[in-house]
Amino acid sequence: MQDNKCKVIAITNQKGGVGKTTTTFNLGVALAKQGKKVLIVDVDPQSNLTTYAGWYNEEELKYTLSDLMEQSMNDEEIKTKESILHHNEGVDLIPSSLNLSALENSLAYAMSREYTLRNCLSVVKNDYDYILLDCQPSLGMLTINALASADSVLIPVQSEYFALRGMTDLFKIINKVRRQINPTLKIDGAFLTLVDKRTNLSKEIANQITDNYGSILKLYETRIPRAVKTAESTSSGGSVFSYDKGGVVAEAYSSLTKEVLDDGKRLIKNATTKVR
Repeated sequence: MQDNKCKVIAITNQKGGVGKTTTTFNLGVALAKQGKKVLIVDVDPQSNLTTYAGWYNEEELKYTLSDLMEQSMNDEEIKTKESILHHNEGVDLIPSSLNLSALENSLAYAMSREYTLRNCLSVVKNDYDYILLDCQPSLGMLTINALASADSVLIPVQSEYFALRGMTDLFKIINKVRRQINPTLKIDGAFLTLVDKRTNLSKEIANQITDNYGSILKLYETRIPRAVKTAESTSSGGSVFSYDKGGVVAEAYSSLTKEVLDDGKRLIKNATTKVR
C-alpha cells in the first residue's frame, strides 16, 4: 500500500461529550467491516477510546501514545508497531494514558513540536487505509499535533442549543494549522450526534450550522441518534455493531461510513482527473 492511499482523519470538537470517542471507535469498526485496514489512535489523556475498546488496565499496556511521542521528542527509535493493540472487530488501536497530559506540557519546548504525532504515525502509515484520531476536547498542543498529522477533519456536533459555541475558535485553529503547518488539511464536514428524534431541535441546529457555516462546512445527512444502547456498549469492550447489531445507532454509523467512503472516492476521482 502506498503512503498516499492512507487517509488520516482527525475527529475533533473542543466541546466535550459530543461523541468523538464513540464515533472514532464505531466509524473505525464500520470501515473495517467494509474491508478497510483501520488504525484508531487515542489522542486524549482521559483514555476513553482505550477503555471503550476494552483495555481497562494501563499497567498492562507495553507502550502508549505518550511513550511514542516521547521517543520521537528524544530522537529515539519510535516503537509504534509494538504499541498497537488488535481488537477482535478488525481495528487496531494505539492506546493512551494519563501520562499524555504531562507530555503535552513538554511538547511546548520540543523541536518541531507540531510534528511529533506525525512522526509516530509515519512508522505505520503505509499499513492502513484509514487512521482515525480521537482528539481531546481542547485546542492545545495535542489537538494541533492531530491536525498537523491529518488529511482532513470530521466534526461531531451535539444536537443542543449551545452546539455552535466554540466552533469559530475551532475553525480559527484549523485555518492557522493550514496556513503554518499543514497546507493540505481539509474539513470533510460536520454531523449531528445525540439526536432526539422526538424533538425538532436537531432540525434547528442543522439550520444554524447551514446559516452560519454553510459556505465553508458540509453537513452530513447522517444524524446519530441518542440511544441507551450506545451508552451501554461503551462498557462492553465492543462496538454498537456487536452490542446492538440491528439498532438505530449501528444503522446510523453504517450510513455515516458510507458518506465517508463516498468522500474518499470523490477525492480519488478528482486526483485522477487532475493527473490526466
